[in-house]
Amino acid sequence: MAHSVSDQKIALVTGASSGMGKAFAKALLAEGMLVYAVARRVEQMADLAQLGAIALQMDISSETAVQAVAQRINEQHAGVDILINNAGYGLYGAMEDITLDEARALFEVNLFGMARLTQLLLPAMRNKRAGRIINISSMGGKIYSPLGSWYHASKHALEGWSDCLRLELRAFNIDVVIIEPGLIATEFADVMVSSMLRRSGAGPYGKLTQALAAATQASYQAGSASDPQLIVALILRAVRARKPKTRYVAGKYATLLLFIRKWFGDRMFDKIVMAMLK
Repeated sequence: MAHSVSDQKIALVTGASSGMGKAFAKALLAEGMLVYAVARRVEQMADLAQLGAIALQMDISSETAVQAVAQRINEQHAGVDILINNAGYGLYGAMEDITLDEARALFEVNLFGMARLTQLLLPAMRNKRAGRIINISSMGGKIYSPLGSWYHASKHALEGWSDCLRLELRAFNIDVVIIEPGLIATEFADVMVSSMLRRSGAGPYGKLTQALAAATQASYQAGSASDPQLIVALILRAVRARKPKTRYVAGKYATLLLFIRKWFGDRMFDKIVMAMLK
């Protein structure tokens, strides 16, 4: 796909050093966009740089780092056309076992950091009266599980934040899209299980923690989790659509669990979740 310098779209993908973020960056490069790929581990984006991306180091929880990236893009390209807020991580363990400092750090990455980046890029989008903000949530933004209180809280917050932002930006022709993946074959499960066992694998929540760890590992084993390319396809649909949907859902368990949660109520959903841990 050929593009002139003037009509080439500018995209920014956070959390682009691995997993879905890296896959998103590659897909947008293939679409002919100029892609800024940002993450803490800049050395892990060398392959993206070889493909033509501009790889920058950025800690989404650092005000200084976020300002520097936004200023560079605003000065060199008058902002972005596509912003994919992908940076984030999971934090699992009993609510009682997770310190408030750990919980605050999670929210700094999963909500406040990406909100600050969005704030800094919005003026240019408003001036152009165009733009698309794609926020990577999770099926966990609509459902819940034991030992995931802080993670689910951060994703529920992201969902509400995104819905409000969508209404605020309608007058400026800026779309806000939420992506809700299910179980995807990334490093998420390994990190989740190891940290959860470390925090809550013994003590009063030990039995529950061991059960959830086993269920999680079984759900991801033997390549049964969905391929990240499934979510890449959603991103491309959201980017290409003249008028994108407000939400896109895909990935193992996502459609099923969101349906059950919506139509069967809390008590039934509680029973189903806990039955999966037996």
